[in-house]
Amino acid sequence: MDGKEIWITLPRRWPFKNVFQIKITLLGSRPPIWRRILVPESYTFYDLHVAIQDAMGWLDYHLHQFEIEDDKAPGKRVVIESPFIEPEEEEEEMLLSTEVPIRLFFRTPGDRALYIYDFGDGWLHDVVLEKIEPREPKKKYPICIAGKRACPPEDCGGIGGYYRCLKAFRDKDDSEGLLSWLEDWDPDKFDPAQVKFESPRKRLEIALDL
Repeated sequence: MDGKEIWITLPRRWPFKNVFQIKITLLGSRPPIWRRILVPESYTFYDLHVAIQDAMGWLDYHLHQFEIEDDKAPGKRVVIESPFIEPEEEEEEMLLSTEVPIRLFFRTPGDRALYIYDFGDGWLHDVVLEKIEPREPKKKYPICIAGKRACPPEDCGGIGGYYRCLKAFRDKDDSEGLLSWLEDWDPDKFDPAQVKFESPRKRLEIALDL
């Protein structure tokens, strides 16, 4: 590959005393599609990316990015990229989600980031730190504690495509073949207890074919 070489740190489990309660809301969804999760304070943004994917129901087929407003940063924002981004040779040093701990930017309740998934469909998520609390002994983190509605089907065409799927589901209209394509998708169905979180390290090792 032409351009700069990217070094990626594989995720690992670090000791932690506190957990971050984070709410994720899919922007443009009405009524809102959202999740509330508890994650270790030791997480990187890549770890958080995997937790968001699992909680929302996305399949992690595409690139991701976090954007954080910061008056001291160039352009007044910090951009944290997917480790699979292909930089150009002249591009400045990038921040990769595998290398940046979330606690660097999530310090106090109300801190937030914009999480972008799939630059084609353009799914935008508001990610807000709601509170910081001590971890509970014997509880396994991350955990999804609340949420509403199923996330849109992968590769359905963004928010506009989601509403077309929603209309076809409500009207039971398969004239465009959407119902057949949607299979058993139910926009109203979501159970936090059914969320299964994968290991960020295993996810990355599979993606890198290690």
